[in-house]
Amino acid sequence: MYVYVLFPTEGRTVTQDQVAPLTPAQAFDALYAFCAPALVRQTFLLTGRRLLARESVERAFQLAWQRWPEVAVDRDPAGWVRATAYEYALSPWHEFRPLLRRREPPLTDRCDRALLGVLLELPPSYRRALLLYDGVGLDLPETAAEAEASTPAAAHRLLHAREAVAARLPELADPSALNRRLAELASAERLHAPKSLTVRRGGERKTRFWTRAAIAFTAALIGTTALALRTAPTHYEPPVPPGAIVQGVPPRVALGALSQAEAQLRAKLRGATAHGPERLVPQTQ
Repeated sequence: MYVYVLFPTEGRTVTQDQVAPLTPAQAFDALYAFCAPALVRQTFLLTGRRLLARESVERAFQLAWQRWPEVAVDRDPAGWVRATAYEYALSPWHEFRPLLRRREPPLTDRCDRALLGVLLELPPSYRRALLLYDGVGLDLPETAAEAEASTPAAAHRLLHAREAVAARLPELADPSALNRRLAELASAERLHAPKSLTVRRGGERKTRFWTRAAIAFTAALIGTTALALRTAPTHYEPPVPPGAIVQGVPPRVALGALSQAEAQLRAKLRGATAHGPERLVPQTQ
């Protein structure tokens, strides 16, 4: 699949036959160079964490490279990557990562610290709606679609976010002033995204790793199933019932000493065995 990019020229019209096709890697690099620097700064305003902002953008572009045939034909590839980066950055599981619990170095400007503090106090959904509408410049339907909310819900979040910011910073009650301050705040931090080649190779390494892990897991599952089928019993063996107490059996009586009459009878029997035709006496050698 090739992606065609039209470059404006002066004095003549460019037709589709005159446009050189780009390879998938070249098209990805062009999208990365266009979106990544600004997206890192936006994600920093969304999270207030520099490391998480870079990680979110890198993760979003790695997923875009893994699904490049789908992203390349998307109506808005930049919006696809931005939505993926925002979703990863706002994941609640980051709160359990020890590396992200460290305190971030504060911003140098006092006004920037105040605005960023107000943004981070907003609920994540309100913060996202405010950043998309007043920061990125999307219209309300596009903001609602990217935030996966209805248009009335997105408008509700945006209005409440503006009210919260105006209550803490009255000079930003005007939406145009808020838009300008968000742009200034995003530009205040020198956040650099990694190179596109690094992102592509990292995504390919992760794809190979998970592919090999899936193959190994499937092989282990097949081996376990085969072993279970080979060692499983082929017929039903009923379990041995547990023992039960039998009632009414007389107790065993131990033999005591012989009485005088019994002792005389035993002596008589032992003495009579060597006499009489009805007994066999062992022949002496």
